[in-house]
Amino acid sequence: MKAVVQRVLDASCTVEGTVTGSISKGLLIYLGIDRGDEETAIAPFMEKIAKLRCFEDDNGRMNLSIRDAGGDALIISQFTLSADVYHGNRPSFDNAEDPEKARAMYRKAVDAFRSLGIRTETGVFGAHMEISYINDGPVTFVYDSACFPKGKLTGQAGQGV
Repeated sequence: MKAVVQRVLDASCTVEGTVTGSISKGLLIYLGIDRGDEETAIAPFMEKIAKLRCFEDDNGRMNLSIRDAGGDALIISQFTLSADVYHGNRPSFDNAEDPEKARAMYRKAVDAFRSLGIRTETGVFGAHMEISYINDGPVTFVYDSACFPKGKLTGQAGQGV
């Protein structure tokens, strides 16, 4: 799984002229599911993002998580995060998970975020979406589940997020 996480002042997703999700202060999360990603990694991956201390405290330091700051989340599925752009000039999407499996995993990721008590809005999986947002900072982070230590996201004993 890959995620691009942006701290935003507001964000919205529109599909065919209809707003499907809209938030004020919070996180805009673009989520890509790679071929071979494990469902057991979804909840810890999303919890890791939820714990990201990227909101400013009273001293102006990035010391608060989305929950601490009372923020919302907009999670957008984005298979292009799985693209191989290193060979030739046309991206290959062979690393992206099968659409039906990716859809189910995306839904589980959204549910995992909601289960943490964070108001979470979404785009529409597989649709052409128009995303509008104001990046606050700018503050942007990239998460890749492949970069976590072995076992860190699979719930193996002794491994926490």
